[in-house]
This record gives sequence, C-alpha cells and structure tokens, in this order.
Amino acid sequence: MLSSFRFLYLGLSPFDEFCFRVQNICSICWSNLTNGQGQAIFTAECSHSFHYHCIANNVQHGNLCCPACRAKWNKNNLPFQVPPLQQNNKSKHGFADDEPLSSATLLKTSGPQNVTVKTHTETSAISAAESRPHYPVLVSICAPPLQDPDGEGRTPIDLVTILDVSGSMLGQKLELVKQAVKFVIENMGTSDRLSIVSFSTTSKRLLPLRRMTVKGRESAIQAVESLRADGGTDIAEGLKIGTHILEERRERNPVASIILLSDGQDNHCDNPSQMLKKLPASIRSSDMQHEIPVHTFGFGNDHDAKIMHAISNVSGGTFSYIESVGIIQDAFALCIGGLLSVVAQELRFTVRSASPGVKIVEIPSGRHVSQISDEQGVVDVGNMYAEEEKQFLVYLSVPQSAAPDTKTSLVDVLCVYKDLGSDEFIPVQGEKVEITRPDFCSPAEMAVSLEVDRQRNRLLVADAIGEAQRLAEMGNLEAARAVLTQRRETLMTSTAAKAGDDLSHMFETELKQIMDKMASMNLYEEVGRAYALSGMSSHARQRASARGNAAGSCLADKAGRKQLATKAAGRATFETPAMVRMVRKSQNKRKSGSK
Repeated sequence: MLSSFRFLYLGLSPFDEFCFRVQNICSICWSNLTNGQGQAIFTAECSHSFHYHCIANNVQHGNLCCPACRAKWNKNNLPFQVPPLQQNNKSKHGFADDEPLSSATLLKTSGPQNVTVKTHTETSAISAAESRPHYPVLVSICAPPLQDPDGEGRTPIDLVTILDVSGSMLGQKLELVKQAVKFVIENMGTSDRLSIVSFSTTSKRLLPLRRMTVKGRESAIQAVESLRADGGTDIAEGLKIGTHILEERRERNPVASIILLSDGQDNHCDNPSQMLKKLPASIRSSDMQHEIPVHTFGFGNDHDAKIMHAISNVSGGTFSYIESVGIIQDAFALCIGGLLSVVAQELRFTVRSASPGVKIVEIPSGRHVSQISDEQGVVDVGNMYAEEEKQFLVYLSVPQSAAPDTKTSLVDVLCVYKDLGSDEFIPVQGEKVEITRPDFCSPAEMAVSLEVDRQRNRLLVADAIGEAQRLAEMGNLEAARAVLTQRRETLMTSTAAKAGDDLSHMFETELKQIMDKMASMNLYEEVGRAYALSGMSSHARQRASARGNAAGSCLADKAGRKQLATKAAGRATFETPAMVRMVRKSQNKRKSGSK
C-alpha cells in the first residue's frame, strides 16, 4: 500500500516516521545535515534546519519562506543580509506593468488523489550466495489527474510567446504561426496571463502580460494580427525581452514558461555555447532550479537546431522540431496541453539504503538533477503535469546474504512535492522494496520484470540517439548508423521485446526512423539533426515534444494516415491525457476551418 501524509508542525501525529526521516536532511540540497563535516548548520525559527550556504543562497534570491513548511520568516532573525525589494530592477526595462492577478480563489487542481510512487525490482529474488553489483530497481512517479479538465479548476500560468518574424517567415509560415498563437489564446483561461514578443533584426514586446479575459483576448489577437515578416534573426534579444517580462512581474501566477519559435539561423550567433552566455541567468540557472523553462520550436529545415536544443536543454524546457508547416498549431497544442495542467511543483524523490551493504550505484536521470552517495540518491524531478508518469532506474550493489530463506530490504523511497491546489508540501512514502534470498531461485523468481526491462530499453534508445548524433556531427555517419543498428539488435533481444511489448517495439521504430534520416550528410543536416535532438530532448525530460511531421502519437504521419493514440504510443512519446485532448482539439479546429 502507498501512504501519503501532510506536514504537521506541532504535537505528535501519524507523521512521526516521516518527521524522523527528514529531520536530518537539508530540504534544499537533500543531503545529510551532519555536524563536524565542515558545513555550518542554520536552524530557523520554525525549527527546520538547513546547510548555511544553501539557505543563504535561497534568501539572497529574496525568498523568506521556509522551504520545508513555507512558514514566513522574520528577516531580522536571519544571520545574513536579505536583499531589498528590487523596485529599481522592476522598472529597468519598463515591464513592471503586468495586469493584476484574478482575485478569484484558486480551485483545487487535483482530486483526492496525491502523487503516487510505485517500485519494481528486476527479479523477485536473488539467491543468498549471490551478490549483484548493478541490480536495477524501477521507481515510478505518477501525478494525479485534474479535478475538472474542462473547467477553470487548474493552476493558472504566466506565458510569454517569442515569435520569429524575420523575412524568411513571409507568407504561409507567418499566417500559420498567427493561427497557432490564436489557438493558444482561445484555450487560456481568465486567470492565465499572456505576453507576446516578436523578434527579427530587433525585438519588440507587442502585448504586456495580460489576463486572457474577453478584453485581454481581443488585445492579444490584435497583437498577433500586427505581426509582419521582415529583417534578420536575433534570438538572444527576443529571449532577453521575454525573460525580463517574467522577471519584472509585480504579481506571479504559480507557473511561468516561455514558448520560442524560430525558422532560421541566428544572424548574431551561430555557436550554442556563445548563445547560452548571452541568456539571462533565470534561463541558464547553474543550480538547475529552473525558474523559467523555455520550450523551443524549430520550424522548417533552415532553423538552427543545435542552438534551439541548447536553449531548451539549459532552461528545463523541451525542443520540438516542426518539419511540416501544417502541424505548427498541433505542436503548440501539445505543449500548452501540458503547461495548462501542472499539478505538482518542486518534486523530489529520495532512495535510501535499507540494509547494511546495499549501496546506491547509479540513477540515470537524464536532465533531472541527481545527487548520489553510497547510502542515498536524490532526484530533482521539478514540475509534473496531470497524469504524467516519470520512471527512473536505481542501480544498487546488493551483497550476499548470510541468512538464506529470508528477505533483504533494498531501499526506502520517499517523495516530496508542492501541491498547487493547497500550496502545501506533501510527502509520499513508497512501498517497501525488498527481495527474497533463497538458496536456489526458481524460474519464476528469476523472471525479469517487464516494467524494469522496458525502462532499460528506453535508456538504451536514448543513449543510442545521443551517441549517433555525436558521431554524425563529426561527419562519421557510417559509425552513427552502426551504433543505431547494434542497439536495435540489442533491444530486440531483450525480455520485453521478445514478450511482444508494444513500447519496446515503438522504441525500435524510433531508432530506425533516426537511422533513415542519417542516410546522407545532406539529409542529416536538413532533417536528421533536428529530429535526433528533439528525441534526445524528449527522453532527457521524459516529456512529449513534436518531431518531424508529427507532434505525438495522435497526429497524422507523413503519408497523411492517422495513428491511433494508444496507451502504448502515448507512453512511448510521453504524452499525457491533457496533451492528447488539446491536440485533438487543435486537429478538429483545423478540419472545421478547412471546410
């Protein structure tokens, strides 16, 4: 059984076990709080303790709330300087003119369910005489559904769209972008706020951060209709304006994000590393606590996929590759379907060794930050969309057992996240992870878990795409295709693939599609690079992105045939039900508009 608890701050409660678990953990870095290890400890007035340097850095960003219990601190009781309110910065760029938030009370975003944590071991048993140096345990984190998917009972968002209006966007491209942004406007609620920025040789804010009321939507549509294509491309300047709009807000919705679309090469910077240096700190946050994720959309065959991927990668967003002009709106729909359904923030899970000799070896977590020691591992998952599932393999070193026919407890799993309906931090205790240790294992006990093997296959595919893309960038397409071929063969000999697992076969198709796009250097540079980078982005975040001529499993393929949005297809492309609903809505709108 899964059990979840809410924080209580006074008196005894059923949460004693949880409190015992976290009292010696810094809830900022999630490392142990141990005196005598060269790190000063700060205990706040609410009795929660943190590493001094962790909380000092937190306060320097103006945060006077306890990260553990959200209690408001008196700045006079803090042993470090609290920065003054940044009134000057708010007027520095003239963007402190956002429309005030709705006074309406935010409805609860999810129903009675909380985030759930499930675990699977590779096998149900390991013989007592055997040790395993690299034994996988699967940890699955699943977010709850929205309480009212079609209503206003969800978390409001502050969204900035940054649109390329360079000369190459002239004609049908720009008209389809206008149509796509109008679709975004139509699907935002009255508590959501939108700002629109255009960039070419210069950048311009066309719409301040406005609530999408009837009047707000009218203003937004007028801004969209004013878009004109001309000039060159300066992505960094557009991003700076979009970022400043969110940084200088007087009021803040719980969720904020940027959508960036470009179809061309940047005229001012063609190097991803140099581009990242030009970006504001809130985008390229060094501690990976992404304040403003940027979801980038590379449009057509001439955009700079490496720069667009780098921007999304460093900011915590996703990179979508739009090969066909016809799916721009669907690609935007896929993205906002997730952004408009955030139900959990600041989610972290911890795995701790539950027996002597059991050690944490590795947690392949993609772009999710992880901290590993022998005794514990912490993964920072961040925001989660409604019904989104993220899975992580935790590799353990399991020693021999001196007591045959007993059980070995492997790890304890604990997850903590901020519920956006209540604005409270909710801890969730996972199931106890243990295996039996017989003298001899039966075939049933040695059977490999399909769930574990499926995730191992996904990591195999993600690694193969990354390695092949690296080789292709070096001009060695033969080696790149060889890597993809070898990994496909390994994949198809896996337990899951042999059992007919749909996801594993879809992963095999993914490798084949990328290999086909590496048939020649010309084809790779036109479509293969962007296709591979978009796949890498999606796997690294376990989050859906558009690729090529499709924005997900529910879209039309290149030949125009409809693909069924099966559960397996959705899981393979990381789509959530909210994303699927929004894409279908976009498709239906396009169909009705074409009649």
